Amino acid sequence: MKTDEFISLLATGVAPIDRHALTKRFAVAVLSGAAGATLIMAVLLGVRRDLAEVALTPIFWAKVALPLCLMLGSLWMSTRLARPGVRTGASGWVIAAPVAAVWLAGAYVLMGAPDDGRLALVLGKTWRVCPFNIAMLSVPGFIAVFRALKGLAPTRLALTGAAGGLLAGSTATLAYCLHCPEMGIPFWGAWYLLGMLVPTVIGALLGPRLLRW
Repeated sequence: MKTDEFISLLATGVAPIDRHALTKRFAVAVLSGAAGATLIMAVLLGVRRDLAEVALTPIFWAKVALPLCLMLGSLWMSTRLARPGVRTGASGWVIAAPVAAVWLAGAYVLMGAPDDGRLALVLGKTWRVCPFNIAMLSVPGFIAVFRALKGLAPTRLALTGAAGGLLAGSTATLAYCLHCPEMGIPFWGAWYLLGMLVPTVIGALLGPRLLRW
């Protein structure tokens, strides 16, 4: 068999690669996670009754901005880590920036509060259930994101799993904002982040097992 014939034989039946496969996978994963979290939130927790009124206030959108920025940053990091040899780039800074901003704003609020009122600002009224609720709502997104990552080619499995877990957790927190009555920045800086940290840590632990290829 000649070389040209051998090359033609190898190339027979080869389908073109879908250049948008990664985008499609993550779009489906994020939308599935958001829909699942919103549905579970609405059924088990309920949408806050004054949502229409509070949605007109800047502080509500500041609350939404935290998980939204983390979702965008972790999505960017996940899509980069899903390809072998690609570094995280500036995605880490995109994740760190909103966390730092919330902590600085929370510290400013606490400094201006009376000594006997600072703990109440941090704890709010729902600190006991907030991280658990966020972790619970992140389950659909966690499954969807890991399914998307499993079909790709990540090599830094623990970091990829952590980024995927944060993506699921931040998406869940966006849905949780429609229920949560807490409007204090110190509360978000503690308990929202703790709730998102749970799927992040689980993702880092499970990544080497579930994403191996």
